[in-house]
Amino acid sequence: MKKGFTLIETLVYVGVLSVVVGIVFSFLIWSVHSSTKINVMRETSDNARRAMEIMFYEIRGAMAIYTPTSTSTQLSLQTLHYLPGGEDTTYIDFYICGTQLCLKKESQNPIALTSEKVEVNNLVFSQIIVEEVPSVQIELKIDYKNPSNRPEYQASANLKSTISLRNY
Repeated sequence: MKKGFTLIETLVYVGVLSVVVGIVFSFLIWSVHSSTKINVMRETSDNARRAMEIMFYEIRGAMAIYTPTSTSTQLSLQTLHYLPGGEDTTYIDFYICGTQLCLKKESQNPIALTSEKVEVNNLVFSQIIVEEVPSVQIELKIDYKNPSNRPEYQASANLKSTISLRNY
C-alpha cells in the first residue's frame, strides 16, 4: 500500500492554511492601523493641550488685554516683568502663522506652539467680563495633517475654555 496524500487532502490543507494565514495577516494589518490611529490621536491632543496650557499661563500672568490689536483670531496681552532696576511692560501675541499656533513676545521671533504634524483650523479669542474681571474665552480646533485622507490619519481636537486675568 502506498502512503501519501490524495489531491483532495492537499487541497483541503492548502485551503485551511490560506484561511489561517489570511486571518493572521488581517489581524496584523488591523494592529498596525490601530497603532497609527492611536499615535495620531495622541499627537493631536498633546498639541492642543500644550498650546492651551501655554495660553493659560500667559493670560493668567497678564496685566491687561491689549485691545487695540486684539481680534477674534489674535490675542495681544500686556505683561509686566520685574527687572533688577525696576519693572518693564512688554506685549505677547497669540495668532495663527501658516497652519500653526504661534506665540510672539515683544522684540523676539515667533515661536510655534504646535508641531508641523498638525494644523490649526479654528482659533477664536473672545474677550468677556466676568464679575468685572477681564477674561478670555478660547476656542481651538486642531486637526492632524492628512493629505492622503486615510482614515487612520484622521484626528481632531476641539477645546473651549475661559481664563481670567489673575491681576484683577
